Amino acid sequence: MQPTPPFDVHVRGTVFLDIVMTGLDSEPRLGTEVWTSGMGSCPGGIANMAVAASRLGLSTSLSAAFSTDAYGEFCWRTLGEQEGVDLSTSYRVGDWHSPVTVSLAYGGDRAMVTHEHPAPLDEPADVPAARTALVHLAAVPQPWVLRAREQGSLVFADVGWDSSTRWNPDVLAGLEHCHAFLPNHVEAMRYTRTDDASAAVAALAERVPVAVVTCGSEGALAVDAGTGERAQVPGLRLDALDATGAGDVFGAGFLTGTLAGWGLAHRLSFANLCAGLSVQQFGGSLSAPGWGDIADWWWHLRRGPRTSATAQLVVQYGFLDDVLAAHPSGADRAVRRASATLAVGNDLPDGGGNR
Repeated sequence: MQPTPPFDVHVRGTVFLDIVMTGLDSEPRLGTEVWTSGMGSCPGGIANMAVAASRLGLSTSLSAAFSTDAYGEFCWRTLGEQEGVDLSTSYRVGDWHSPVTVSLAYGGDRAMVTHEHPAPLDEPADVPAARTALVHLAAVPQPWVLRAREQGSLVFADVGWDSSTRWNPDVLAGLEHCHAFLPNHVEAMRYTRTDDASAAVAALAERVPVAVVTCGSEGALAVDAGTGERAQVPGLRLDALDATGAGDVFGAGFLTGTLAGWGLAHRLSFANLCAGLSVQQFGGSLSAPGWGDIADWWWHLRRGPRTSATAQLVVQYGFLDDVLAAHPSGADRAVRRASATLAVGNDLPDGGGNR
């Protein structure tokens, strides 16, 4: 019997139900009521990474707890049936309510309010074989991360917001187990005690083989110690609806390019494009682009009005001709977007929505 081929990527963590409000002019103030023009619901948290990777054609395994409540059922069916994420190492939990995050998008960024109780069961010990693992960095890595690395997985890490605002640099000790680290510029500067993104990526490059720092609409920069490459690419000027999960989508795009063997500048450019397309949609997971979104963007760029800016983009993204030729079926597949209400039963399997 032939051995089961490994997954392309394995992720595990907490899945939230995300409720995203957009169209706010400002943050709510005490004693007032704010009306918003847009709303979407979708799986969030670690689901952002799982969906973003799966939509780019990577076979994706997710380990997480799911409540048996209505929110948990929605997230389970959306991920497993609609998005094709493997949930064989995930588990269902009764008498526990799903974690929920409400994201308020305004001013080009977002603020979040979260309600969560820890899952009452420990994480499953089984770690499926995978070419890569996407993790949240910790000073003491979770046991599953060490097992994944022992099995040959390349570990890609990001890091969350430090609510204590102490930005303890001891967290960076966990990088010894990682192949790549992809923080945003604020996180990178705080943890490395540097004053700009360039200094931060240089400091991180001394601790991890591939250091990447994202700068939002300003682009990203990176150092690959393995190849000796250094790259910096500009951001894309796209209309932003909701920035929730953009960093996760960037990470999935960068990982996709890594598995494909692309050069560092192409990996950064592709990850920037994925993140830029995601902020034009609601939510963190279901905003992630599929190959159809990427093909549409490339088609319109090449056939639209030619300015100096678009001419530069056509050169920067010229590698997409070969990439899209390798994904002809994916370019025709529609992906589903977040809707204001939770989908029910037979709404999920049809994969409807807009590319």
